[in-house]
Amino acid sequence: MTPELLVLALAALLQGVQFLLYSIRANRDVGPGYAMSARDRPPSRPLSDLGGRLQRAMTNHFEGLILFTVAVVLVTLSEGSTGFTAAMAWLYLAARVLYVPAYAFDLRPWRSVVWIAGFGATYAMILAVLI
Repeated sequence: MTPELLVLALAALLQGVQFLLYSIRANRDVGPGYAMSARDRPPSRPLSDLGGRLQRAMTNHFEGLILFTVAVVLVTLSEGSTGFTAAMAWLYLAARVLYVPAYAFDLRPWRSVVWIAGFGATYAMILAVLI
């Protein structure tokens, strides 16, 4: 397994952890009755600020994971794995791990800095394959 594929697997596990963190918080915020319902109506209680931030961080990782998966597929199928692409993959994962608390605890401007690092690492992998 290439380093990039390993990081992709770990990033998928991170997505699961983010889902659990959000689910636990959301259940506390809106109650288990709403959480287990068909959700045909808005909740009677809103998500807390923390719950909303955890949800947005999770959604953001779904979006970022799609692009990162594209980068990993390109590197893998082109047999373009190098020390650079591996380092960029690890940078992506580190950025995503740091992004969760940065978003959850509203750490400005660090949340944006960390997001840019992960986004840049993803595109650096793609560019490395194309060059």
